[in-house]
Amino acid sequence: FSAEQEAQALRKAMKGLGTDEDAIIETLTKLNVYQRQQVLITYKSTIGRDLIDDLKSELSGNFEKVIVGLMTPTTMYDVHELRRALKGAGTDEGCLIEILASRTNEEIRHINENYRIQYGSSLEEDIVSDTSSMFRRVLVSLATGNRDERTFVDEALAQQDAQCLYEAGEKKWGTDEVQFMSILCTRNRCHLLRVFDVYRGIANKDITESIKSEMSGDLEDALLAVVKCMRNKPAYFAERLYKSMKGLGTDDSTLIRVMVSRSEVDMLYIRREFLAMYGKSLHSFIKGDCSGDYRKVLLRLCGG
Repeated sequence: FSAEQEAQALRKAMKGLGTDEDAIIETLTKLNVYQRQQVLITYKSTIGRDLIDDLKSELSGNFEKVIVGLMTPTTMYDVHELRRALKGAGTDEGCLIEILASRTNEEIRHINENYRIQYGSSLEEDIVSDTSSMFRRVLVSLATGNRDERTFVDEALAQQDAQCLYEAGEKKWGTDEVQFMSILCTRNRCHLLRVFDVYRGIANKDITESIKSEMSGDLEDALLAVVKCMRNKPAYFAERLYKSMKGLGTDDSTLIRVMVSRSEVDMLYIRREFLAMYGKSLHSFIKGDCSGDYRKVLLRLCGG
């Protein structure tokens, strides 16, 4: 890997008349996020121009969004997406849920630090001013990044938690959402998987069924996302991708965000889950749903 060579290749692709989009895709998708940052710095020091500014002036639309996303450090990409979800036209609840339910404590800590530096307000303040009621409380809880991350399962507590969830929902008229939140948003993954097993025994139905029948709207989506991420994170992202492309029109912001943010994390697993869940490859879905350079770059991120 030579940052200088790649920087020159990018400059060449954008210089003069017309842009060589294929060369840009080729160069950026073969590098990892760390290497792309090296190229960014080298581009400025050897060519004396800002690479992201150059890319933005040469590209447009969804293709531009993917390329700029790839050039953005992982944490900052999440920060920008959360800010867009909160401060854009209307709140993008799906984006808030997806990022906050799926990131680790450490990732959330970095997001919080960088969000404050970038925007001068805390992520929590912005969530509070932009969302309401129980949904707000779940997001605030997730944004604290305070989940127990050990692998210890306390069997007695698992029994008690499962019983608590049952009594907070299925067993009574009305739902005690706070119980759901305090258990689902703070306990460790191994413990919760045990709780879900015990719950099925007590309630004769899966925890997801209960959440669907007891909650609605954004709160339901948020708690379901937490459960799905605990069980199988790649399957959760596979479902996000499927829903972004299924039916009429494409939810491009979700499609781009998941492809960019997971391309170096668990894309292979997401592809495997996608195929198992929907009987078609993610590759074929993207191919049928997108076009042009946008399609090319997403297919490169998808791989295989």
